[in-house]
Amino acid sequence: MSATIMHVEDNPSNQMLIRDLLHFRGYRVVEVMDGGEALAAAERERPDIILMDVQLPGVSGLEAARQIKERDDLRHIPIVAVTSFALSGDEKKAFAVGCSAYITKPYNSRDLVKLIEALLLPPPHTNRQDDATHP
Repeated sequence: MSATIMHVEDNPSNQMLIRDLLHFRGYRVVEVMDGGEALAAAERERPDIILMDVQLPGVSGLEAARQIKERDDLRHIPIVAVTSFALSGDEKKAFAVGCSAYITKPYNSRDLVKLIEALLLPPPHTNRQDDATHP
């Protein structure tokens, strides 16, 4: 089964570009138009990754990310903060609310796909005792 990516974006052109890119790569895409819908959609869809535009009408992307990360059953979902208006300190704010990554528009499609693929990888195995007993 392919991974599900939730894309929270209010610009229809940006939605279409990401939808086409991710569908071509075999991902299932769930689209949400504003931050206020993001939490309910995350609860319902249980995506593997969330691409969260920072500048959204109503509830901002960072506020929506904070709300998602406050939930025990959702906090494991990596959130990528996406913005076209990068200001000093924005990246720090994104990480402070629990985002796993931060990218600015315009971004290279290949870089976005690489980031998604990296976030989908299972966490590295860190049990050294197992490593010593299983060559």
